[in-house]
This record gives sequence, structure tokens and C-alpha cells, in this order.
Amino acid sequence: MTSLSTPVQATTMGHPAYSQTFPCEASTAEIGRTVVRDILAIWHLDILADRAALVVTELIANATRHTSSREIRLIVRRPSAKRVRVAVVDRTPSRLPALSQADDEDEAGRGLFLIDAVADRWGYDLHGSGTRPWGKEVWAELHLSKGDE
Repeated sequence: MTSLSTPVQATTMGHPAYSQTFPCEASTAEIGRTVVRDILAIWHLDILADRAALVVTELIANATRHTSSREIRLIVRRPSAKRVRVAVVDRTPSRLPALSQADDEDEAGRGLFLIDAVADRWGYDLHGSGTRPWGKEVWAELHLSKGDE
């Protein structure tokens, strides 16, 4: 089982960010939720914690289910005072995320629909140069609404 061996330390000035590499396995989702909640608490953005925890759970689940990566990188950024970006980086750039229709009886296939429903926007970026990327970053952004400040 994977465990978080060091307490979360995220900067609170400038454009704060946190990133850590974890095994690409289902048990990492629980750690990811804890990390995201801890970071948002440090940044006094607890109001986003439930949405961010759901997003990170689905991003990690997708990476474990749809990639051959042995490790993933969890990244939590605060690109502005009113915006948080949660991302997972894997080393399988050939498997790009796409919304797909799941049947009522399907037990899987709704992760991106959930992300699409709770995030203000989401997408992916390829990592690497030229025509041979080494990986991709799938991300979702959460914005503070006027009443959340």
C-alpha cells in the first residue's frame, strides 16, 4: 500500500504549486484526495475541497485504468487567486482522454463526465518536444465563485 511519508508542504505566496510522484495504482486515489484537501486547507480554499477530491479521484482512476505508466505525478497549482488546477501526469501520451457514452449497466466510463460536471474546465497537455511526446498531463480547473471568496 502506498502512503504519504511526509506532510504536505505547499507554498502560499506567488503562484503556489505542489507536485509529487506516486505509484500508478488504485490505492493512490485515497492519498491524492488527502493531499488535495491538505493543500487547499493550507491555501484557505477548503470550499473547493470536495470538488477537487472528486476530480483527483477520477484523474487517478483514469490513469490507472487506461495507461501503462508505473508512476503518475500529482500536481496542484494555484495559477491565480481564484483558480486551482489539479492534474495528473502519466507516460502514455497515445491514450488521450475523451468523453464517451457509458450504458446504464456499465460500472465504469463516467469519470470524465463527472470531471466535466464539477470542473469549470478541463483538458490535457502533451509533454515533450517535437512529434514524440513522452507523456501527457490531464487537468481540471476549479474557480472560486464570487460568493466563495
